[in-house]
Amino acid sequence: MPSVADKRRTFRMIHERGCFVLPNPWNAGGARYLAGLGFKALATTSAGFAHAQGYADGEVPLDLVLVHLREIAEAVDVPVNADFEGGYATAPADVADHVRLCVGTGIAGLSIEDASVDSAEPLFPFDLAVARIRAARSAIDQAGGDVLLTARSEGFIRGRPDLHETIRRLTAFAGAGADCVYAPGLTTRDEISAVVRAVAPTPVNVLLTAAVRLTVPELGDLGVRRLSTGGGLARVAWTAFADSARELLEAGTFTRFAGTLPKAELNRFFSSRPG
Repeated sequence: MPSVADKRRTFRMIHERGCFVLPNPWNAGGARYLAGLGFKALATTSAGFAHAQGYADGEVPLDLVLVHLREIAEAVDVPVNADFEGGYATAPADVADHVRLCVGTGIAGLSIEDASVDSAEPLFPFDLAVARIRAARSAIDQAGGDVLLTARSEGFIRGRPDLHETIRRLTAFAGAGADCVYAPGLTTRDEISAVVRAVAPTPVNVLLTAAVRLTVPELGDLGVRRLSTGGGLARVAWTAFADSARELLEAGTFTRFAGTLPKAELNRFFSSRPG
């Protein structure tokens, strides 16, 4: 199995050229399945994990998140990026302390976002947002772990869809030491192209949703380096689960049980588990 250092080197290398998909599992089994399909790297999903544990997104305690990150990182041979939300703190110094803990879980990369918990002001003020990224960068460098830092600006999914401000923030985040930048909620060719041009040569991550009417090759042609699924795969699973449960309760039928992956197939796949 590759070492943590090997995974981190690999993660940096695959950001250097081309475009790759970074799917987001929410448990060890899903991580192993995705890696087994051939994905080069994975990322955790805060929403997917939260809902699986019975929490709303953003409400999972840090100690549970750290255990989860270590579990996912150790479950697979490929690099894992941590959805580390806002660093589970506001002050830059506290973000730095938590980033050091995150680095210690064995992940290959982590993301820090600029969303606050204030519904009236859903983004941290610009200077504070930049200081938080700078603190995360410093913590990673001091830890000596070579973890790849992704900085996220959340305006498009927090009711502040201002492309100019998003670009201003992403550019500043890159200047503060982010290795990759990410603005979830961008959907159009023009929006995505504008961000890619503005922050070049810093790699850009795009969130794949039903609203993005571009294929993976088309996004790669725009210069996007990385594509993630966020909580999308988890919601696909929840939808199947909820629809099947409602049918069983309300109609007394269970037609959705047909056509599912056979237990034997899953057993064959997971029987290769080390140890």
